[in-house]
Amino acid sequence: STLEAAGEDDGKEGTSCVRRGAYRRRKMTPDEAKAKLLSLGQQHLLEGLSAGEEKALLEQTAGLHAQLPGGLDAYVASARRLLKNSAEGVNPFAGFNPTVPDGKILVADSPEFELMERAGCEQVKHAGFILVAGGLGERLGYDGIKISLPLYESERTRSFMQLYCDHILTMQRQSGATQLPLAIMTSDDTHALTEKLFSDNNNFGMAPGQITIMKQNKVPALKDSNASFAGKGGVIETKPHGHGDVHTLMHQTGTAQKWLDNGVRWIIFFQDTNGIIFRALSAVLGVSASNKFDVNSVCVPRTPGEAVGGICRLEHLDGRVYTVNVEYNQLDPLLRSTAAFSSGDVADPATGNSPFPGNINCLVFGCDRYVKVLKATNGVVSEFVNPKYADDTKTAFKSATRLECMMQDFPMLLPPEAPVGFTQLDRWLCFSPVKNNIQDASAKAAKNLPPECAGTAERDALILNANLLRFAGASVPQDGHSGTYAGVPLTFPPLIMLLPSFATCLTHVKAHCGKGADLRVSARSALTLDGDVDIEGVVELDGALVVRAAPGAKIVIKKLKVHNDGWCIEASSKAEEAHDEMLRMRGYKVVKRGTREIFFDGPGTKVVDE
Repeated sequence: STLEAAGEDDGKEGTSCVRRGAYRRRKMTPDEAKAKLLSLGQQHLLEGLSAGEEKALLEQTAGLHAQLPGGLDAYVASARRLLKNSAEGVNPFAGFNPTVPDGKILVADSPEFELMERAGCEQVKHAGFILVAGGLGERLGYDGIKISLPLYESERTRSFMQLYCDHILTMQRQSGATQLPLAIMTSDDTHALTEKLFSDNNNFGMAPGQITIMKQNKVPALKDSNASFAGKGGVIETKPHGHGDVHTLMHQTGTAQKWLDNGVRWIIFFQDTNGIIFRALSAVLGVSASNKFDVNSVCVPRTPGEAVGGICRLEHLDGRVYTVNVEYNQLDPLLRSTAAFSSGDVADPATGNSPFPGNINCLVFGCDRYVKVLKATNGVVSEFVNPKYADDTKTAFKSATRLECMMQDFPMLLPPEAPVGFTQLDRWLCFSPVKNNIQDASAKAAKNLPPECAGTAERDALILNANLLRFAGASVPQDGHSGTYAGVPLTFPPLIMLLPSFATCLTHVKAHCGKGADLRVSARSALTLDGDVDIEGVVELDGALVVRAAPGAKIVIKKLKVHNDGWCIEASSKAEEAHDEMLRMRGYKVVKRGTREIFFDGPGTKVVDE
């Protein structure tokens, strides 16, 4: 079929550009669509339809064929091959030998970490950012999109999305970049809500042309091992294809090429509710630049058996070599099939962790190589299928399945000479996602598993902030408030919020705490630093202090002593939770009994010396 450009700006205000996928095939006529269904063995879809239902079916068929890379033909061919392999129990890793890949293990505040972070700060001005934001908050007990949730209960008007935009804008300002672009992949469920979130919040301060929103399409659902499409009444059932589609969209919309033409050297992929990841990105960029990695996976130490994939170097008998994520449920059997790791997914005695670093799905790509590979492959990463069979014949499924793809499989498309590695960081510095509602989190906590809920994400962000201040020379106790909230035990440090406008990384936190800085924070205290705030003398805090410098203004604290009733964390009541989703997701509230606030909107510098 011929290809024609599509996906122009749809003219909506509030975001810079909404692209829905370029280079679609010429749309088939109804007769062509009918012939296509018959040629692919999908005649069951046409049986018993009214004229109107058949018209709708053929219209949908034409649309699906136009949007899928390779069309319906390629999708069905891939599905039949993968379903055959699944039914026959074919091992996708047969012939591969796993070894520990090359990479860098960084310890926060070490000389090497500081070196990498400083190198990364020099590279930030060449970065572009991609957020994979396809999720609703239903599973979390929230009626909205996940990126509209707040990270901090005490800053609940500040959503994850605002934090991410604030980080990018702060990096932009500090690096001297003209503009750091952001692309967001949405789904049918989240697209309109994402547009509205940006429109309602004036793009969170981002400029026209800075944001690109790309809507992911769905793919036909499959009901049996012959790749028969599920559907009835003239409608083909469709399902999400997985976040690997982000690469196809970056290619189809021309966004990757545009970024390269505009000087972007590094592309950073990040997830929707891992609110602390930006603190680590400068160091990770430094590793990418220093090692000239075309792909750099951000990793954490992995506990054997943990439901986190491991980054492996896979060498095939035929000479193929890949450094790529292996999902946790495939890692143990792969390792057991080798002589070197015959015990399977077990700990390295020297570290107590798996020798294979844990993948957290934050990736840094070299833009030049990325664009070249997109052009060669159309950004189509390898697919997989995971059917639930109805019986031992392995022909029919309990429920419809579909082909899926994952963005972290992109290294499988790279040429052999492309350098691929990882950066491993302590978990507290880079990974604390919101995955579970409070009931599921409580059940996980009872089994000593990570709850990964709104409360743990907030606690971990506060721990990170406290650690950054300690590394900058401040005196901050480890523990503050403790309790069990809706079944989830939480020990909070002092409630320290270092907002992105204050600093995005350790290097910049240290820059705000001069040589004469002597910050002392008591265990019951709360501290919020927002904007350009420098500490140059003794600050004694026993209570709550909020310091905000508006854009263009600066606050310098030379001497300050604060003592007030402060803030505390208390369990929320069922009555409060009944009409407050934020409390219902956490099981606690922040009660503000006394606060010292210092605000300055400029111009110039406000000196605090009391």
